[in-house]
Parts: sequence; C-alpha cells; structure tokens
Amino acid sequence: GYPARSVYKLEEIASKFNLIKKKGKALDLGASPGSWTTYLLKKMEGSVVACDLNPLSQSVKDDNLTFIQGDLNDAAVREEIRARGPYDLVVCDAAPPTSGNRTVDTARSEQLVDMAIWYAETVLHPGGNCTVKIFQGGGQQDLLKKMKELFESAKFFKPKACRTNSFETY
Repeated sequence: GYPARSVYKLEEIASKFNLIKKKGKALDLGASPGSWTTYLLKKMEGSVVACDLNPLSQSVKDDNLTFIQGDLNDAAVREEIRARGPYDLVVCDAAPPTSGNRTVDTARSEQLVDMAIWYAETVLHPGGNCTVKIFQGGGQQDLLKKMKELFESAKFFKPKACRTNSFETY
C-alpha cells in the first residue's frame, strides 16, 4: 500500500527512536513518491507538509496533507514551508540524482543534508525530532557534529531495511 519500499526504513527509525508524536505536525522533505508521507499520515492525527521537485504518487491523498511542489532551496518554497510550521518532526529521505561517481554523489548528498538541517533549525518546535538520509563516505562526521550541537542527541543509524550494499545511513 506504499509507493516505495523506503517506508520500511522510516518505520524502523520511528519505532527505535520514538520520533512521531501522535498529534504532531510533520515536514517531509524530498517526499516523492510519498511513502514516508503516507506512513506519517497513517501514524499521526496531525498534519503533514510534504515537498519535492517531483509530484507525489496519485495514491497519496489526505485532508491532513499539504503538498508543495518545488525546489527546497527556493525562497518562496522556504517561506511557504515556514509559514505552515512550526513542526514537531522533520524527515528527509531525499537523495541526489546519482552519477555513479561516489565522491560526487556523496557531496551532493551532503548538500541535501545541510539543507535539511537548515529546515530543522528554522521550523522545528523546541524538542522536535529530525531524521535525514546521508550517503556515507565524505563529511558525514561534520554534519553529525552540527546535529549534536542542535539536538539533545544525534547518532548514525542504518536500518535493517537498507540494502546491505547501500552506502546510505540516517
């Protein structure tokens, strides 16, 4: 019932770290095709704001869903997301288009993580939660350090739902 298998990663992360507040408000960055959005809508009585360059799957619909199609770095998109907050949870399973060059792909992933951290700093309620995907092999330690400065706790976690040959972690 989900548009992609990535939902199992969020399910495992949410269960292990108690991320989701039943009556909270969540922001899903890089949401297409919509598996994480769908999962959040099923687990929460609150609302979900989802944003991506690409549209959500046609099956992803709910009265508590606001979808913003656009570039997360665009000033108008940032303002619309900010205006709909603050949020209790920011999730980001965004991945850059891969080139096959691990150095390039990792650097692009780090840029997405940095953007997700900016959103977490800007739109989260105090005490809110954040989870974000990163490709291993570059500056992930620096980004983790930054998150440890912002949050009560931060750590890497590789869900069992990730393929064994994948270099992504959360």
